[in-house]
Amino acid sequence: MFSFFKKKPPQPTALVVPGQAGTSTPLSPTQEASACAQVNSAAARQNWIERLKSGLRKTGSSITTVFTGTRIDDELYEELETALLMADTGVKATEHLLQDLKRRVKDSKATEPAQVKGLLMDAITDLLAPLQKPLQIGAHQPTVIMVAGVNGAGKTTSIGKLTKHLADSGASVLLAAADTFRAAAKEQLAVWADRNTVEIISQEGGDPAAVSFDAVSAGRARGKDVVLVDTAGRLPTQLHLMQELKKIKRVVQKADATAPHEVLLVIDGNTGQNALSQVKSFDEALGLTGLIVTKLDGTAKGGVLCAIAREKAIPVYFIGVGEKLEDLETFDAREFAQALLN
Repeated sequence: MFSFFKKKPPQPTALVVPGQAGTSTPLSPTQEASACAQVNSAAARQNWIERLKSGLRKTGSSITTVFTGTRIDDELYEELETALLMADTGVKATEHLLQDLKRRVKDSKATEPAQVKGLLMDAITDLLAPLQKPLQIGAHQPTVIMVAGVNGAGKTTSIGKLTKHLADSGASVLLAAADTFRAAAKEQLAVWADRNTVEIISQEGGDPAAVSFDAVSAGRARGKDVVLVDTAGRLPTQLHLMQELKKIKRVVQKADATAPHEVLLVIDGNTGQNALSQVKSFDEALGLTGLIVTKLDGTAKGGVLCAIAREKAIPVYFIGVGEKLEDLETFDAREFAQALLN
């Protein structure tokens, strides 16, 4: 079974293992390769965290300026409330964070605004913790993942990046080009299939549900680990298109009674509270199991994850801060809170 989650960074170590007292035994080539891979993985994750900090700077700077004063008073909390609301944290999450923060300040007997900043980081981490959940692959053969999202959210690009994550972890992937609504969508997905060296199922002018059915059937026949179904981008208000999504889900279930095993929604981090509205609408229609949050770089509305955690706590499997393949990574609540407030 494959599980996608942040690995703990390895402890610094020389490439030797303990031997008898006063001696050390050199690592075998396999052990050395494993140690190097761990170091490289930790370095890559640290590089990702730096990119995340840079991406969330616009959101975080408006919040952290609140803590530049010298007193912990009502004015500080009022300024913080305004900053959180401006970051699209939402009313419910903002109220929750302020109440939690005041309790933490009282319990810790904090006296400096800088200390309050650290306590806010803890409060945000705890609020976001329910969203941190690994995407599990392998319980079903194949695991069928249906991906939805509005046009412009980065849905097809996210599918390409997710395919890389899966392939890099040893999973065999089959893509389904069920976005027959948007011009060139099939061709765009084919480019990602070529980049990741995976197979793709598509039809010329085919019905989206039929393409999905064929892909799931082919995935089972070919022994694939994952079938990723790309659906047409649409707004929740486009009722006829939302009905088509429901049809795709029903038809997929005819190919595999247990599928789809994951229903993911890709949301644009720049859209703030609109993203929360999309989560609610798509969840009502499809029963979402996870989210991919894109375009967090440069947004001033990164607080929307707090709003989601408070009002619709659907797991955030991945977040993205750029267009490169490596710019999509697993979500970690503590990392996000630290990046937001540093």
